[in-house]
Amino acid sequence: MLLKVTAFTVVAVPPYLVLEPVGASGSLPELLALTLFGLWAVSGALALHDPVGFRHPGRAAVLLFLIASCVSYAHLFAGLSGASTVTGRAAADRWMLMVLAAAGIAFVTTETVRTLDDAMVLVRWILAGGAVCCVVALIQFATHTNPVEWFKVIMVGFVDNNSGTAFQSRAALMRVSGTTMHPIELGVVSAMLLPLGVWRALYDRRGPRWLNWSIVALLATANALTVSRSGLIGLAIALVISVPFLPRVARQWATVVVPVGVAGLFIAVPGLISTMFNTSTAGSSDSSVMYRTGDYPLALRMVSDRPWFGSGPGTWIPVQPKDNFDNEYLLVAVTMGVIGLVALLAYLVVPALAALTAARNAQARELKLLAAAAAAAGLIATVASGTFDSMSFGVFALLCPFFIGLSGTAWLMVKNQLEQAREVPSGALPAPVPRG
Repeated sequence: MLLKVTAFTVVAVPPYLVLEPVGASGSLPELLALTLFGLWAVSGALALHDPVGFRHPGRAAVLLFLIASCVSYAHLFAGLSGASTVTGRAAADRWMLMVLAAAGIAFVTTETVRTLDDAMVLVRWILAGGAVCCVVALIQFATHTNPVEWFKVIMVGFVDNNSGTAFQSRAALMRVSGTTMHPIELGVVSAMLLPLGVWRALYDRRGPRWLNWSIVALLATANALTVSRSGLIGLAIALVISVPFLPRVARQWATVVVPVGVAGLFIAVPGLISTMFNTSTAGSSDSSVMYRTGDYPLALRMVSDRPWFGSGPGTWIPVQPKDNFDNEYLLVAVTMGVIGLVALLAYLVVPALAALTAARNAQARELKLLAAAAAAAGLIATVASGTFDSMSFGVFALLCPFFIGLSGTAWLMVKNQLEQAREVPSGALPAPVPRG
């Protein structure tokens, strides 16, 4: 139950509402995720479960990322990263807590989600949180009021640490962020969730179909309202990866529904066409693009100073806003060095490729699409991390490990299926995919 509640709150509860005595790491989703990690670690130490039986490529990538973070963290506190400040060391503490929280989610997801029915239950909770986030975004866009203020009344003891950006003007439109920290994050997160929403709408035997498809429509609409290049690229990746694994009839419907839905959005939202066009064609003249490319010389100088372990995880706190790295790979290269950069790439890419391999080898259509949805989310996260400092955003940072865990679930199910198929005599029927 704790995993399900964590899955819901990661997307539904703003990460910038934090428990005041704890500080920036005191958001409800992160506290729940840290509890997951603690319970997982203690139960493993007491031999109440055996994590060795749940090995998969994504878990190895998480361990590599965790080890790289620990090494860079130790390097900082040993005084080997140069001069450090109290603020920098506190930021490194926050980074380590976030990585432990993410590891807890990834490990527990794979170990508890063992069948398609288990996966469906977890996905319902994730998408319920996504629906809350999208509804908040729609209210923000339509009324220019922020329902997150209502959360502050309900969540007694939690305060706003002012790290969120609910509204941001872009050309003729007001971009919104829902319960995420920034419109770019909402665009990326909604794109990551979209293939999972389609999988649930096609295969969930509970609840009305119209409700399941409404969540898919909400995710697509919220993505458009962010007017984000990262979100648009994410949608394109979601379509390219997941559509080939749809059932034949669903693929045919997709060729009709996607263009009609896009046209409907452009008609329903005045100014969306012009804003999207200007955003997509601005090129290097766009100020946000100029800031991103302007980061490269500074990052190169800093990496050359401390190439292997960086200045310490999470320690880059620029004085000038223009020196903020809007690129997670640059940021990690500066703060964790080349070793941290390799670990981050593995953390994002390896689970996605493992899920894609599982999708190609799975026999059941339902398992194929689940694995493809996890692969699409991982590849979206990989590409989007080059467009903003993704791991600094709470929803993105704690949503990724759910997909890593689901990647492991799909990988292990397909692996078991292939092993059973090799043991079945020629001509016999293969074992069915485990449902529950």
